[in-house]
Amino acid sequence: MGRRARGRRFQQRPQGAEDGAEGGGKRREAGWEGGYPEIVKENKLFEHYYQELKIVPEGEWDQFMEALREPLPATLRITGYKSHAKEILHCLKNKYFKELEDLEVDGQKVEVPQPLSWYPEELAWHTNLSRKILRKSPQLEKFHQFLVSETESGNISRQEAVSMIPPLLLNAHPHHKILDMCAAPGSKTTQLIEMLHADMNVPFPEGFVIANDVDNKRCYLLVHQAKRLSSPCIMVVNHDASSIPRLTIDVNGKKEILFYDRILCDVPCSGDGTMRKNIDVWKKWTTLNSLQLHGLQLRIATRGAEQLVEGGRMVYSTCSLNPIEDEAVIASLLEKSEGALELADVSSELPGLKWMPGITQWKVMTKDGQWFSEWEAVPHGRHTQIRPTMFPPKDPERLQAMHLERCLRILPHHQNTGGFFVAVLVKKSSMPWNKRPPKLQGEPREPVRSGPTDPAELESKPAGGIDDTEITERAENVENNGSKKDGVCGPPPSKKMKLFGFKEDPFVFIPEDDPLFPPIQKFYALDPSFPKMNLLTRTTEGKKRQLYMVSKELRNVLLNNSERVKVINTGIKVWCRNNSGEEFDCAFRLAQEGIYTLYPFINSRIITVSMEDVKILLTQENPFFRKLSSETYSQAKDLGFTRSFPHPPAAERHGEASRKCLRVPPVLRQAAWTAHSVPGLPEAACPAKGSIVLKYEPDPTKPDTLQCPIVLCGWRGKASIRTFVPKNERLHYLRMMGLEVLAEKKKEGAILAPESAGGSGPPEAEEAGAEHGVEPAASPSVDAAPGPDPAEGALPR
Repeated sequence: MGRRARGRRFQQRPQGAEDGAEGGGKRREAGWEGGYPEIVKENKLFEHYYQELKIVPEGEWDQFMEALREPLPATLRITGYKSHAKEILHCLKNKYFKELEDLEVDGQKVEVPQPLSWYPEELAWHTNLSRKILRKSPQLEKFHQFLVSETESGNISRQEAVSMIPPLLLNAHPHHKILDMCAAPGSKTTQLIEMLHADMNVPFPEGFVIANDVDNKRCYLLVHQAKRLSSPCIMVVNHDASSIPRLTIDVNGKKEILFYDRILCDVPCSGDGTMRKNIDVWKKWTTLNSLQLHGLQLRIATRGAEQLVEGGRMVYSTCSLNPIEDEAVIASLLEKSEGALELADVSSELPGLKWMPGITQWKVMTKDGQWFSEWEAVPHGRHTQIRPTMFPPKDPERLQAMHLERCLRILPHHQNTGGFFVAVLVKKSSMPWNKRPPKLQGEPREPVRSGPTDPAELESKPAGGIDDTEITERAENVENNGSKKDGVCGPPPSKKMKLFGFKEDPFVFIPEDDPLFPPIQKFYALDPSFPKMNLLTRTTEGKKRQLYMVSKELRNVLLNNSERVKVINTGIKVWCRNNSGEEFDCAFRLAQEGIYTLYPFINSRIITVSMEDVKILLTQENPFFRKLSSETYSQAKDLGFTRSFPHPPAAERHGEASRKCLRVPPVLRQAAWTAHSVPGLPEAACPAKGSIVLKYEPDPTKPDTLQCPIVLCGWRGKASIRTFVPKNERLHYLRMMGLEVLAEKKKEGAILAPESAGGSGPPEAEEAGAEHGVEPAASPSVDAAPGPDPAEGALPR
């Protein structure tokens, strides 16, 4: 807009517009709040449609509509792995929830959050506190800060109650291969990852989660959510779920097709079950949305059923109440499966959950209110809009055999939730157009059937009309021709598949003979069982700045499918390069993101710390050894590694240096010589600067203290230690230890510490960290920056 236009617009402003109160009053009189018209929560067509279908029990319609018009209560789920989740739950119940008792805000009594009765182990809660109240009430500021910080660090997830149901009904175990077909934004995916890591003592579960979404930008939101759980068993891919490629894996030297044990099929839908939070649905709702989505939903569900292993379980879900998107899709899928699929009875799997059984009769309505009870009655001109798969089966016996009543429909007024639909399918045999056993014991066989005749079956063939045998043969040919670099998994060539969105860097596995690894292995005394073949980088040229790790199962998937799958992200960061690291005998320092995966394999450079030590380390920049407990002080002083020194005659010329190094006890020195011998040079043990592990072990005899183990990355300087932990993770651990965080706002500065953080580190370290203010150097950027190590200038000397 030019200056003249702006001037004319200013001159045309009504008199009194400068007065905010007066202008605001006029807008309010006109029905505006904050510049937006108030949406009327009414839709006559919606009411007519669902009253006719009778999905709401008789006599409950008024309660149903009243619930839809009420705001959706806030729900939160405690995420993370078991021991940490229990500590967060303990903190919530005994501290924050108690402070909410008998509290009133703006004359409204604050309801203390209550656990969802059907969610296991009280790990999900709901409350009537709106976001507005949480943000604006001083009495709730502490609770609000807790929620924000813990959500950012991934320990709490703001997730709608009904969306927690599908992963629970999937009943996933640590050894399961799981596909999440429409995964973004990722709250259900994180539930699945938690199920894989049910046993925290197993760093690499046998199973994995492949999370897919068609939207390239939403895939990065998915990555952000999944990264919070720091799992080496998650891979994010970007494909149309209705034609997601079938993958192959190497089994004892043979290529076999990958079939999944569990598939989550949470399909795109019209979303009329979300009216309580998405109020735009009130004015936009029409049956046309459901009619347009039905075909896509059926194709996605069919593709999922094809990739399910025999005996596997698939959960189909929508946040819609419409039978065209719900029972019609399930009935059509069951009919075309010819007995290969059946609905599971899950009525007893979530005790406490109230639900309505699926309906067996429904009609189809056009957007202008015209009803059709059967396909034959639909005029030819409407055949592109209305399809035969939208109607219930005519044969009563076939309809009864489908057991559609086993579907679950959650109505909003029953437990103060959103509306939802869930169906659990179990695969009994291979799909009729894929007449090969799902559990392939050898090479895939050719399909018996010459080709499907139903249009829906045509859509269910593998992407591009290629059957599984052709896919397998093509993969083997590519490998045999040597056209793929060994260990490099890049994005697929543009000729094979259209690429949208950002171009991803390749995934390059570290070769066995790479000289980069032995110094790391020696420095951290890695266990011989460490799976070094699972290490990868994201560059084929130049210095490797970050090292990532995946499970061996995902490595198998990556290496065998780079030609036909677009991988957005996988692996967790375990090491970061220090440019000056070579002077510490190892160029790579540990990364907090992957420390819980890496820790079981590290046998040296571990310092056991007490709870008081952890508080000091997380609240002070560079605490001297003497500020820590005597046990920790002793470990830090004795921590050693070896330096090569000249032979004795030359050593006499450097006697002082030799004497300093040889003050280390003989037993420690002998162990160091054995572990780090260099041909031709005698060794001596010296104090070891460099990356370290700080481990807190809970004391079961003190139940009032923190009862979950903590593993932190740190840096040992000459006389001080610094932790490398992201800010939100630091705040999380401090809260769990009962240390209240007073300031998360930058202008307020420091967090509360047992002692003043000022002057806590050596002068050179304080100077190096001055740009960080009073916060420890381990800011979130320390473990996130892809460029030069931001910690280099802030390491303790």
